[in-house]
Amino acid sequence: MKAFILKASVILFAFFVFFVEIEAQTKTWAIAIHGGAGNISREFINAEQEKEYLTVLQLALKTGADILKNGGKAEEAIEKTIRIMEDSPLFNAGKGAVFTNAGTIELDAAYMDGATLKAGAIAGVTDVKNPISAAIAVMNKSVHVMLSGKGASEFAKLQGLEIVDNSYFHTEARWNSLQKALKNEKDKKELDKKGTVGCVVLDQYGNLAAGTSTGGMTNKKYGRIGDAPIIGAGTYANNATCAVSATGHGEFFIRYTVAHDISALMEYKDLSLKDAANLVVMEKLVKAGGEGGIISVSKKGEIAMPFNSNGMFRGAANS
Repeated sequence: MKAFILKASVILFAFFVFFVEIEAQTKTWAIAIHGGAGNISREFINAEQEKEYLTVLQLALKTGADILKNGGKAEEAIEKTIRIMEDSPLFNAGKGAVFTNAGTIELDAAYMDGATLKAGAIAGVTDVKNPISAAIAVMNKSVHVMLSGKGASEFAKLQGLEIVDNSYFHTEARWNSLQKALKNEKDKKELDKKGTVGCVVLDQYGNLAAGTSTGGMTNKKYGRIGDAPIIGAGTYANNATCAVSATGHGEFFIRYTVAHDISALMEYKDLSLKDAANLVVMEKLVKAGGEGGIISVSKKGEIAMPFNSNGMFRGAANS
């Protein structure tokens, strides 16, 4: 691999912004991943924890890159890459998801195929071990785009996906975060608020795809659903332009249809991926007060990963 990046973005400066872009030459394949954006600083993550995060990110990135390098398709690369992060208790997705106000775990995920513009998403599920697999199944094995709650769980069961008790997702760290949030609404950890995992790829067949998975926001109420499973907000892919997966304060990403906006700027204003991503994340969102970031890959294999929060776990590789 000629280009390889893996950044923890453990920033000690409160308002430091960092941007990475893979070289712009056309690539035969490319992949980018993220493990969430937020206050990734020493206040929240120590050196040992940082190492643990990077170990999982490295494994996830290598898994996806190897699939693409060996001629695998976008769907397989994204599903297997995201499942690794969902199975880790470190990230706010799957095993490490945050608690709702009611003390349960509710999971969201989405997948979009840039070749066909088909998509699948699930929201508010409580017992599907790997939500990204359920989202892909919705796309491939149903006539719908999004399923939610008990219906989504029943569908996942019918597809033979692994079902677990809600307690499987419980972790002490996330429980402690909920208790602090319940005690004082202002005491929530920003990392919990913005954590998500995602993957975008360009495979050797010229197809783009995006996938995103999340547990949402600590102490969320009333069945709240964020941007991750909403096509065009937190997840979007179109072979004509790019693939995008977002992480951040979901309400802003929904209102500003962030993922699709980047694609639209490329399609209708002929902006480069870098310029489109920067305009949306570093200007539009900042002006609106929305924190977070995105990972993206263009049809040429260019990769852009801007974020306006203090940090964002992310990694990228290409041919």
